[in-house]
Amino acid sequence: MKKLWVLALVSVLGVAMAAYAAPAPFYLWQSLATGRYMCSANNPGSGWARFSGPYNNAGCRDY
Repeated sequence: MKKLWVLALVSVLGVAMAAYAAPAPFYLWQSLATGRYMCSANNPGSGWARFSGPYNNAGCRDY
């Protein structure tokens, strides 16, 4: 009986946490060395500067 109660609690918490999950925003990054652009949700490193954003898609487009 105790296992069933724990399973039910974990299930409810999992559903509640999933309701608040959101995708990471994407940003357009510019290379400091070459000037090229890259769209990424993560910081690509020290050789890149954030150029624009946030965007809600991996193409870094507003539509």
